[in-house]
Amino acid sequence: MTQPSSGDAISRGLHQVSRVLAWVAGGVILFGCSIPISIDVISRFFLNETLVESFEISGYMLAACIGLGMGFTVTTKANIRIDFLTSKLPAPARRIFDLVAALSLALVAGALAWFSLDTLTQSWAMNARSISTLQVPLALPQGVWWFGLFWFAIVATLVPSLAIWRILRSDSGGFDKLLAPPGLSDELEQIGADTREAAADRP
Repeated sequence: MTQPSSGDAISRGLHQVSRVLAWVAGGVILFGCSIPISIDVISRFFLNETLVESFEISGYMLAACIGLGMGFTVTTKANIRIDFLTSKLPAPARRIFDLVAALSLALVAGALAWFSLDTLTQSWAMNARSISTLQVPLALPQGVWWFGLFWFAIVATLVPSLAIWRILRSDSGGFDKLLAPPGLSDELEQIGADTREAAADRP
């Protein structure tokens, strides 16, 4: 039986960390949105005014959810791929297009992380605050948003790097597992893996 390579361990680690961040984004943050929104709905009904600026808070949380969830999108290959032409190409040509697409995504992810860091540092230096009654320091929500985009850039860069390493080792199957658009069997396998992981996490 072949021993798992360091690349396999890195790939699993990227997926596990991204999965935790996605759970934080989808579970904790989005569930947390319901609390101030509920308070504002009740206060508007009884007092005809808002109490906690839920619109502003939910906007920050939505940006945080997007940032924290993007890394998981890469590891699960959940991003939209239009492959009705490339799927008809020979395997070597198809893999070239898959790699170009992955490297393009890494470039975009790096740009997002870089420019969002510039926004964060400016807000920190200016001690910028929201213009609402909450006076939220903008560096706080922007920091969470930037961290998600930073992790997205790391994942988007490492995944094609690992794919290139596998091609150099003549592991075309490993390359396809990382970069090829998921087929029906891949999606079913992912659902089964997520179900097993969720069951293992239960006490």
